[in-house]
Amino acid sequence: MKRFVIWRKAFIVWLLMILVESIHGSLREFVIAPLIGESLARQLSFFTGSFLILTLASLTAPWLNATTRQHQLQVGVLWMVLMFLFEVGLGLARSFSWERINSEYNPAKGGFMLIGMIILLLAPVIGAWLRSRRWHFTNH
Repeated sequence: MKRFVIWRKAFIVWLLMILVESIHGSLREFVIAPLIGESLARQLSFFTGSFLILTLASLTAPWLNATTRQHQLQVGVLWMVLMFLFEVGLGLARSFSWERINSEYNPAKGGFMLIGMIILLLAPVIGAWLRSRRWHFTNH
């Protein structure tokens, strides 16, 4: 039963990530990119997006209650797979070519999505660790 609760909560947190990342992406596309250019805006958004994901993972870690490293990694796999499917689906819905979608995952072409997916995979572990460090530092 606990695993089902974790999966349900992990999906809810992922939906929250989609909401936050959608707002983040819209700000990048409509505000930042016109100011600094598309390529630089995409690269900058990798860092701000990673910060947002890790912040959400840290803030929701107690509620998610994935207490073992195995459960945290399983949640990370779920988030990574769901995000990959969402990103590909969004790219196809926006009529992006497979080449364009692929380029997002190719660091040689300026894409950081592959690294972002690794961060997403590890986000529950990092979030739980950050949460435990925060508690440790605020109580000493």
